[in-house]
Formats: sequence, structure tokens, C-alpha cells
Amino acid sequence: MLDDLQLFIHIVQKGGLSGAASYLNLPPATVTRRLQKLEQQLGCKLLHRSARQCVLSQEGEIYYQAYADLVEQFEQTQRQLSEAHQHLHGKLKVLAPINISHGYLRPMWLGFCRDYPQIQLELVLANQREDLIKSKADLAIRVGPQPDSTLYQLKLGEIDKLLVASPAYLQQAGKPEHPTQLKEHRLIGTTLWTKWLLINKQNEQTLELFPRFQSLFNDTAMMKQLACDGQGISMLPLTEVQQELQRGELQQVLPDWQGDKREIYLVWPSGRLLNEKAKCLRDYLRHFIQSNPTTLVHSN
Repeated sequence: MLDDLQLFIHIVQKGGLSGAASYLNLPPATVTRRLQKLEQQLGCKLLHRSARQCVLSQEGEIYYQAYADLVEQFEQTQRQLSEAHQHLHGKLKVLAPINISHGYLRPMWLGFCRDYPQIQLELVLANQREDLIKSKADLAIRVGPQPDSTLYQLKLGEIDKLLVASPAYLQQAGKPEHPTQLKEHRLIGTTLWTKWLLINKQNEQTLELFPRFQSLFNDTAMMKQLACDGQGISMLPLTEVQQELQRGELQQVLPDWQGDKREIYLVWPSGRLLNEKAKCLRDYLRHFIQSNPTTLVHSN
């Protein structure tokens, strides 16, 4: 009925059925049929129609005065939303994990803000998963399995997990030759994954370990600090330790073995179409990840 009331308002404003049909790009017969349907639903005559003109009935005048301003406000809002949807300006709210945003994704965020200054990015960083719908965010970047079936999920990439330790620790405690020897070492763990699944890159053998951790954190950045300080062996995402490995502050332990990969997802409510700003960030992020590997390049 709302669409037909909107049609009725346009008929009055355009001076008749043919004017409304032309304005709305509808067949005249469709305009006539929908007006008749509305009159039947309301139980009254809205317009007195003749060959030359349409005149409001008494009831039609009442409905016109009641709904004309509402229809104008509704259509104005529609136009504004449509313009915002089509152009790369305005607010874009994104949820993302803290560590990966400060580390691996930092150049991406800097580049996006520099390249699209008209987009007002609101980046909310938290390691806990905030409710995407309640927060009214457009997108969220998440790492790890995504069990929520109410969200549309786009897999962006995978992150290797490595066993690492400082050269000082390995010199003092020795290098393990097999994963079973890890129990003889000080281990630094996280509440994010208390089980270590190790995969041999040569023969794809898998081992599942339940380590006894010397220290346990809910933050991978703190794990890295302890490992760099020579306090033990830790399993960390490559994105967290790439620079430390390059600088020699950390070394890979058991290089033939690595942990299960962590998957990076971009998620948004499944019933919502992405606006142009969100699509722009999606493509920018996907290109960045494709250009900056999150897995080790192994030589043959």
C-alpha cells in the first residue's frame, strides 16, 4: 500500500495519471490499475477522473495532505542514501583485531586513508569479537574459524604459524630436533589456542600436542616479547614475527614443522548489500594481502 500511496501523491502533483506515468516511467495502464487497487483497499474514491483532468475527492484531499510531506521526505532520504551508496565519500565503520592491524595490516590502513581521504574511516580495534550487527559496522576483519552462519564470509588469505625462539635461548637450552622434545623446553602459550597442531612440510605428518606452558597470555604481542627476551619457545603467526626473523631477533625452531594455518576473513551481515565504500576497502584489502604473502616461501 505504501508504494501505491506514493503513486497517488505523484498523480496529484503531476496533474493526472499520464503525467505520473511519464515521471515514474510506468505504463499508463499500470498507473490506473494501481490507483484503482488503492481506492479499493481504502474503501473510498480518491480522484474524480475525466478525459481532461483529475480532481481530488474530499477523502483524496485528506489522504494527500496527510502523506504528501512524508512521501517527499522518504524520497529525499532515498536519493541521499543512493548517492552515498554510489560514491566514495562518507563514513565507513570497520572492526578489526588489534595485533594484526598494528602489525601486518598497518601499511594497508595507512595507504587506504591516504588514497581515499573522502572516506571517513572509523576503525574499531579489539581482540574480542564485537557483535557486528549491534555495533552497526559495515565490515569486520576476523582471524580463525568463522562459525556464525548469519554473516557473509570472504576468505582473504592464510597465515602460517611458526615455532620461534631467540638465539640466546636456543644457545642456552639447545635446539629441539623433534616436536616430542618440546616438552623439555620452556614454552610460551596463548589462550587463543592451547593445543598445538604441528604439520611436517616434507611428508605432511601431523602431531597434536597439549603443551604445559611456562607462561600463558591472551595476546600474541606479549608472547612475542617474551620470546624475544629469551624466555622460551612460542608458536606465533608469521605476520607477528616476520620482522624479528629478518632482524635475527628470533629464529625458527623445527623448520620442517609448522602450525596449522590461520585464515583471514572479511565478514558482513548476510542480508546487507555492500556499499561502494565497503567494496572499495574489500578490494584494497584483498590486493594488499595478495601482494604481501602471509605464508613462508619455501625453496626446493
